[in-house]
Amino acid sequence: MQFSKANHSVSVRDLTLSFGSLTVLGNLNLDIHDGEFLVLLGSSGCGKSTLLNCIAGLLEPTEGQIFIKDKNVTWEEPKDRGIGMVFQSYALYPQMTVEGNLSFGLKVAGMAKEEIAKRVARAAEILQIEPLLQRKPAALSGGQRQRVAIGRALVRDVDVFLFDEPLSNLDAKLRSELRVEIKRLHQQLKNTMIYVTHDQIEALTLADRIAIMKSGVIQQLADPVTIYNRPNNLFVAGFIGSPSMNFLRGELVEEGGRTVFTTNGVSFGLDGYEASEPLTAGRKVVLGLRPEHIKVDGDLSGEEAHEAVVDIEEPMGADNLIWLKLAGHTISVRVGGARRYAIGAQVRLGFDMTMASLFDAGTEERI
Repeated sequence: MQFSKANHSVSVRDLTLSFGSLTVLGNLNLDIHDGEFLVLLGSSGCGKSTLLNCIAGLLEPTEGQIFIKDKNVTWEEPKDRGIGMVFQSYALYPQMTVEGNLSFGLKVAGMAKEEIAKRVARAAEILQIEPLLQRKPAALSGGQRQRVAIGRALVRDVDVFLFDEPLSNLDAKLRSELRVEIKRLHQQLKNTMIYVTHDQIEALTLADRIAIMKSGVIQQLADPVTIYNRPNNLFVAGFIGSPSMNFLRGELVEEGGRTVFTTNGVSFGLDGYEASEPLTAGRKVVLGLRPEHIKVDGDLSGEEAHEAVVDIEEPMGADNLIWLKLAGHTISVRVGGARRYAIGAQVRLGFDMTMASLFDAGTEERI
């Protein structure tokens, strides 16, 4: 999806949030395009929910400003920001029906009955909860409750929706189903959506762009394909992907008139790797390769091959994960589900260096 750089729905400028001597967000800048689905991704304590709460107006930043639709809302009340928010907990009124929960905020705001009925009916149709309107929350499943919580934000007819880990209380099957519904909702409404999660599958499947956070700082902001295949640094590379990217620590050396990577006395050619700067001999580096970018035995076709020994095999249905000992390292390789390997068997590996990542061992930044 393409967005105009000038058409920002939400802009965060030099945002800092501190609690005493503890800085939770540090001089953060972020522009979110109109109609974009942006995911804030990171582990617990990285600052992603804190950033969302600042945008929502639930936390007041120590420094910096927040703009929604070019309006400075830094000191505006949440109700005046033109946002709808969906929380991790459903926060439904137990004594009210679904229809009552959907309409309550609109009634408090003094909206006309006809308009309230129209908005509730539209939200119920979009979220497929029309048969549930007269039920109370206790009679709903977790997925149905979360649909109602989304509907409560939807009836407000706002420009920006904020989601704070809305699926984390659901089981795996419901998470998968509701994830599809949220994506369909975004495609239908085309509103700006900011979504907080620690689940990388949610991030990769939902996002137009992902902002990966660590210690209150955005480590990388890019589309999912770029995040996955060209991580900015060692942290992003290790955080995204299941199983994680393989990392081999070593150094660059001159060998046969070309620069190669060597680790524990074994050399790997870097032909096909697109470096952002010259590769110089003597530099300590970390080579990263995802399990699906390593070829085994029959898949090799003239590539440089290396001997490895099968350590563990993990059948996973559609594919298998095999763990191998290579040059003193343990690495994982993804192969087809029909391929089986005996523990202790010797195999030959080839690395797809066009899909590799190379990081400086000191700065941990991509080379």
